[in-house]
Amino acid sequence: MELDLAGKTVMVAGASRGLGFAIARCLRDEGANLSIASSDPAAIAEAGTILGDCLAVKCDVKNPVDIKAWVAATGERFGAIDALVVNAGGPPPGGFDDFDDEAWQAAFELTLLSAVRLVRAALPGLKSRHGNILFMTSSSVKEPIDFLLLSNVMRSGVASLAKSLSRSLAPQGVRVNTIVPGIVETDRIKALVANQAKGKGISGDEQRAQMEAQVPMGRFGEPEEFARVAAFLLSPAASYINGETVTVDGGTMKTLF
Repeated sequence: MELDLAGKTVMVAGASRGLGFAIARCLRDEGANLSIASSDPAAIAEAGTILGDCLAVKCDVKNPVDIKAWVAATGERFGAIDALVVNAGGPPPGGFDDFDDEAWQAAFELTLLSAVRLVRAALPGLKSRHGNILFMTSSSVKEPIDFLLLSNVMRSGVASLAKSLSRSLAPQGVRVNTIVPGIVETDRIKALVANQAKGKGISGDEQRAQMEAQVPMGRFGEPEEFARVAAFLLSPAASYINGETVTVDGGTMKTLF
């Protein structure tokens, strides 16, 4: 099946590492024009060098000025925007008693308000191209995770935003979907493994084995496996998929929907 992404311009936030970088690399391999961004200028410059012919921009998604500048630079470089991947690093782990007002506000700005601002800035260009938006969230939107309270709350808000936009923007030719990773081999997952191991007083290897045992396929996913699904959803091949939450988790979650 051809994805027909060649020549399409895709903006990928949080693309210097992890799942964002994996998506960007997959899109590059499909011939898309890439505009990638990260809050870490050195990391995004390195990612740009690895990926080759792309626009690599320092953009803190908590900063609306940075976001507007990234969108403007993308338009200047490629002349159009066909798709947007909304992505940001996750809030820190912890439970209710671990966070004060400042922590809640920081999580809101990082995860939820950044999504609003990214869409707001890119939407005029997306409308003109009948483009699409892909929100990256978390399995916590389907099954809240006990030690990730901030993520549970904020990413659920992102999922609700995506569903609402999928209905309001479809008549204007813009598709909106959400993609949910399970346990995929990234630096964030490694950090969560270490955090959980420390809390239980066990080794990282023991914690990893416990987590792998929860996955019917018996292993963590690879970033490339997740990225290929994202590329499909971003492509014209998925032209009648709208308002969906697609899970890539090896069958881990027990939810029916």
